[in-house]
Amino acid sequence: MFGTQINLSVVRKLVQLGMFIFMVYGASIVGFYAADKISNALPALACAYDAETADYCTLIPFQHQMGHRVGRVIAAGGDVLQAFVPFFITLITFLGMFVLLNKAFCGWVCPLGFFQEVVTMFGQKLGLNKTESLDESLVKRIRPIKWIMLSVLVFGLPILSGIGFVSHDLGDPFCKICPSRILTTLATGSSDQLYVDTSTPTFMTLSIIGDFIFGLMIALALTIRQPFCRICPMLALHAVFKKIGLVRLIKNGKPRCEKCGLCAKACPMDIREIHTDMEHSNVLFADCTLCGRCVEFCPDKDVLQMKYAMFPIISADPQYFKRRKKAQTTWEKVNLFGRYCNQTNKSER
Repeated sequence: MFGTQINLSVVRKLVQLGMFIFMVYGASIVGFYAADKISNALPALACAYDAETADYCTLIPFQHQMGHRVGRVIAAGGDVLQAFVPFFITLITFLGMFVLLNKAFCGWVCPLGFFQEVVTMFGQKLGLNKTESLDESLVKRIRPIKWIMLSVLVFGLPILSGIGFVSHDLGDPFCKICPSRILTTLATGSSDQLYVDTSTPTFMTLSIIGDFIFGLMIALALTIRQPFCRICPMLALHAVFKKIGLVRLIKNGKPRCEKCGLCAKACPMDIREIHTDMEHSNVLFADCTLCGRCVEFCPDKDVLQMKYAMFPIISADPQYFKRRKKAQTTWEKVNLFGRYCNQTNKSER
């Protein structure tokens, strides 16, 4: 369609669509009991508030374990090490899955990441001015936010809530503001999570922040690639363990790389280090989602590669680059308003 051929990006979109359907509606496929027992430690933002989800993300049990187990044991002066046992079990389950796909859980599996990409495509087809790349200084200011979200909202406040230093309403603060909670429940036809909770001042504040983030994410995604992914605590959690994953992004830098920069331009997360780093072969940086676009848009043979363990998945290739670039140019020319206007003009004639 529109002259677009099958390529890595098309395959990824199909996989994302399949995973979105499974993650959001999967309990209808495997049954509610099985879905509730699969792992409960998914390395992607599928939400437990979605009653039909096939599995839910590890950030939910982490918050509950920090608040209801670790924090309360610390407050009572009990055995803290024993209190961490459920956390370690969840972490081991998370790592068991994470090793298989590494950060590709973000770029290929996460329902929220797929939704943002769909919104961006929709904005592009509406003819909105797309922000190709964010300013480098802005990117550097944004990057620490995901670490703050992970340390404060997923671990810090829940522990303090369990100890009693802060309100028990802060036992799972990230879930209260996570846009995936609103997205996945809306996708199942429920608007229960798109509301302002007035039961307590804390819940009201968190629900307002959550609704605002969800709306802002949609508005930004119309012109900016992956706006929430840039601050997602799951991305930070992935970055902690990225060296143990089997999927790798490898660079064999050449002198031409210094003048090219097409890989960085293609990156939806604005990781300019893919272009500038000429010293390291492993260029799986903290913000990378392993979408593979940098490999697709590298014009030099085998400079960039995605590998599974030692086996290449896709390697940069000049011929593939030419076909991919042509397909991308054709796709970007398609404009819904332009097509509508052309059809209107033809009918008037």
